[in-house]
Amino acid sequence: MKRVYESMLREHFASNRQMAFVSGPRQVGKTSLAESVLPNATLLNYDNQSHARIIAAGPERVAEFADLANPLKLAQGIVFDELHKFPKWKGLLKGFFDVHGKGLKVVVTGSARLDIYKRGGDSLMGRYFPFRIHPLGIGELEGGDLDTEGFLRKPGKPSREALDQLLQLGGFPEPFLKGNARFRNQWNRTRLERLFREDIRDFSRVQDIIGIRSLASLVASRVCGGVNYAAMASDLSVAPDTAKSWLGILESVYYSYSITPWFRNVANSIRKQPKVYLWDWSALPDGGAKNENFIASQLLKAVHWWTDTGLGDFSLHYLRDKTGREVDFVIARDGVPFMLVECKSSMKETLSRTLEEVQRQMAVKYAFQVGMDGESSDLNPFDYEGMAIKVSALDLLKMLI
Repeated sequence: MKRVYESMLREHFASNRQMAFVSGPRQVGKTSLAESVLPNATLLNYDNQSHARIIAAGPERVAEFADLANPLKLAQGIVFDELHKFPKWKGLLKGFFDVHGKGLKVVVTGSARLDIYKRGGDSLMGRYFPFRIHPLGIGELEGGDLDTEGFLRKPGKPSREALDQLLQLGGFPEPFLKGNARFRNQWNRTRLERLFREDIRDFSRVQDIIGIRSLASLVASRVCGGVNYAAMASDLSVAPDTAKSWLGILESVYYSYSITPWFRNVANSIRKQPKVYLWDWSALPDGGAKNENFIASQLLKAVHWWTDTGLGDFSLHYLRDKTGREVDFVIARDGVPFMLVECKSSMKETLSRTLEEVQRQMAVKYAFQVGMDGESSDLNPFDYEGMAIKVSALDLLKMLI
């Protein structure tokens, strides 16, 4: 299926000379995306042994293999797949791009966070733009046109069935399109095996894979909760610094992610404890934690799109203070609260007084209490500025990426 990210990459190459670093979870569709945008490009996959030898031989061998002296080949571009597994990948790219990058479209994909890799030598600053690819969501399935800024979608009317299928099967393209729960279970087991057996070892020198797998199970049981490193360390019989380091590895290979508390201009706010979520919300049992994880993932997808396409510096947080007031999600735009989202199982629940209070006190532009059981309507929730409203998950998410 055609992903919304195709338009993002096409626009990037139409306007910019920088390489496109495309990162995201294993099997989210990064390589397929690169091949759709650059269908005739030379592909070098580091998981292929012969390709790995070419990459290890250096920039000139790569250029020779890609036949970049041929103007036609130069125009078709080059895709480096899973290049982050090569220990000296940054130095290779710097040397390659500085010599051969003029007029060449370069995509670099990775199933680990390319922006935080410390391996390699010289900085690539100014030579690439990062793009983060997410699983499918309601907005992308709806397929409505983006507004003129590429910020929101024009209102559509997605089906309840689409939401239910996303919750049960997740947003990874293959199991979602297959539409079969047994296939999803088999597929996910295989994906996790490769993540722990290959990706984590490729990413780090950590040998205690069993310990990290135990932490992954612990994280899954504490989704939506605050991260207490000391408690996790005690459960795993390791030092708190080890637990923190292992959690960072899980986030770097896109198993989980965390959001930090928002505390600016909030008296008595909790400042230190992040909340943790999974990239694959379908792995969770049905209930409030799965619903909240799903909404978190859809909001993070929008935040990354808005940031990566240059619409501003967006970030996702939560709010909790020492008096017990809490709002599930705070989206900040350029350091200023922009949107509040509270997740509820039912549209019948009373509008949260805390949501209303925080919206007024912080003068937040948008504030939504999202009901997971609501139906789709003609409502455009972004027509309601400066007030807290109840909205169905379908009506909010249809507007996002």
